[in-house]
Formats: sequence, structure tokens, C-alpha cells
Amino acid sequence: MDTKINETLDCKGLSCPMPMMKLAKTMKGMKSGEVLEMLGTDPGTKSDIPNWCQKTGNLLLEQIDLEGGVNRFVLQKK
Repeated sequence: MDTKINETLDCKGLSCPMPMMKLAKTMKGMKSGEVLEMLGTDPGTKSDIPNWCQKTGNLLLEQIDLEGGVNRFVLQKK
């Protein structure tokens, strides 16, 4: 995937609800069309982020599992 990442949010080691709170705050400060990469270890984000995107209209472009229990999400602001 060759999407230009505008910002990276490191939420590794944080547990619910902090990753989602940080995600919402960061996305609020971004411009429409910008792309955010979020890295996290909270297993709840695997379902929370797609649900949040569905509610907010933001796009989940990519969701993959990395080594060490890290999840990578790439989101585009609506």
C-alpha cells in the first residue's frame, strides 16, 4: 500500500478507552483527506476502530497485525 501517511499515532501499551480517545482527538485536528497511521496493542481496537469509522464516516484503509501483538490501522479523515 503506497498511501501517504500524514501523521502516526503510537498507542502501544495503552488500554481502553485511551487509544480511541487519542484517535478521535488526533483525527479531529486533521484535514479532510489526510491519512493517519495508528499503532496499538489493545485487542479491543480491532473491533472498536471499524465501528468508530462506520459511525463517523472516516475510512479504514488498512488493518493489519504486526509482530509483537501490535495492530496497525491506516485511516483517512472524511
